[in-house]
Amino acid sequence: MSVSVRIPTILRTYTGGVSEVAGEGATLREVFGKLDADYPGIGARILDESGKVRRFVNVYVGEEDVRFSEGLDTPTPDGVQISVIPAVAGG
Repeated sequence: MSVSVRIPTILRTYTGGVSEVAGEGATLREVFGKLDADYPGIGARILDESGKVRRFVNVYVGEEDVRFSEGLDTPTPDGVQISVIPAVAGG
C-alpha cells in the first residue's frame, strides 16, 4: 500500500528537510520499517528499544491515534496519510 508520512520539523534532518515522504506497507509496522530503510536512523527516533512507539511520540493513521487502535499493527490503507507528532510540554 502506498501512503504518505508527514514528518515533524525535528525529524526532517533525516529526510533532507522534506516534510512529507512516500511510504509503503500494509501495516504501520511495515511503513516504519520501510521509512527507516529509506531514511536510516529515523526509526529509532519514533520507536523505542523494544520496538514500540516512543512514549512522547503520537502517531495517527488518518484521523485515528494508533495508541487507541491496533498500535503498530494498525492497517495502512492505500492513500492514507500517517502523521508523526512529537508531544510538546511546557508552560
